[in-house]
Amino acid sequence: MRRTLSALGLAGTLLAVAVAVPGAASAREDDSQRAGRAERATHRPIVIGHRGASGYRPEHTLEAYRLAIRTGADYIEPDLVPTKDGVLVARHENEISGTTDVAARPEFAARKATKTIDGVTVTGWFTEDFTLAELKTLRAKERLPQVRVANTAFDGRFEVPTFQEVVDLARAESRNRGRTIGVYPETKHPSYFASIGLPLEEPLVAVLRRNKLAHRGAPVFVQSFETANLRKLDRMIDVPLVQLLDASGRPYDFTAAGDTRSYADLATPAGLRWIAGYADGVGVNKNLIVPRDAAGRLRAPTTVIRDAHREKLVVHAWTFRAENQFLPADFRIGADPNARGDVTAEYELFYGLGLDGVFTDQPDTAVAARAGLSRH
Repeated sequence: MRRTLSALGLAGTLLAVAVAVPGAASAREDDSQRAGRAERATHRPIVIGHRGASGYRPEHTLEAYRLAIRTGADYIEPDLVPTKDGVLVARHENEISGTTDVAARPEFAARKATKTIDGVTVTGWFTEDFTLAELKTLRAKERLPQVRVANTAFDGRFEVPTFQEVVDLARAESRNRGRTIGVYPETKHPSYFASIGLPLEEPLVAVLRRNKLAHRGAPVFVQSFETANLRKLDRMIDVPLVQLLDASGRPYDFTAAGDTRSYADLATPAGLRWIAGYADGVGVNKNLIVPRDAAGRLRAPTTVIRDAHREKLVVHAWTFRAENQFLPADFRIGADPNARGDVTAEYELFYGLGLDGVFTDQPDTAVAARAGLSRH
């Protein structure tokens, strides 16, 4: 049951064309400038708090999500993994030694294990080996302590939230602030979890239905790097689905099924046409939109946004981060990799190409850059 979204951001291609043709006659330039101003006034890319405001608080905590909302995010993004008793919780990975204090908890020392997940051997502590009650005794910590030193001041303060708690927060903040805050969950490793008897789709759908968020028009996107679980969800639920596309590799369900297509293949016009048969958008590694050379400098934009829009797919890009080491060389300031660069210039570039939304660790920066669209 493919849901066709409204023309969210589709007219952004007009702005991209106007920007790409600087040598037109002066009268035409005046027309394009007027068209650009009109376009920027109507095109409003959404801002998605990537794991919350993870540039300022330990990721996937209620405080990170709350801060993302407070600084203007339209959606908050929980990555979802299950507990032993089948409850969906927000963690970037099911291996949690990098994001909680589990390794320092002697009562859980025996839970350390080595597993193969999506063909990769991983050693640590895994959510599927803990009940929700046990996970709730753990406390979150900053995943990038060398990069975001200030965030470590919040280590040990926050619990691992359930998906239901994230939904409750979004609903409460929507009431308090008089604007709708959406949720943008990602199903993590769906093939792996199905293989161990903890499929993600049914509990995800159950939470959305229980909260009356399973209908067309609900402020929800559901995303995945795999395709089979999105195609399954397309038969179960009527909310927008987003196929994630990385700059390398292939969906793990393709690997498991012997399908040789890569993410790059899915980013072609033919691949996007196939995605449009079950999904409503693509969540694209931003390097697929504007590649970088070996020195990290920007190259010419690709046609991914235009090609996706032709299939009536919205395009959201990931991940925007303010620190130099995550920015293209063109926008870095100084030599410190952890210092802030000119992330505003990066937003302006991508917004100008007609992008429909951004995943960002610092939502306030994306909101501020978006506010400037109509002023130029």
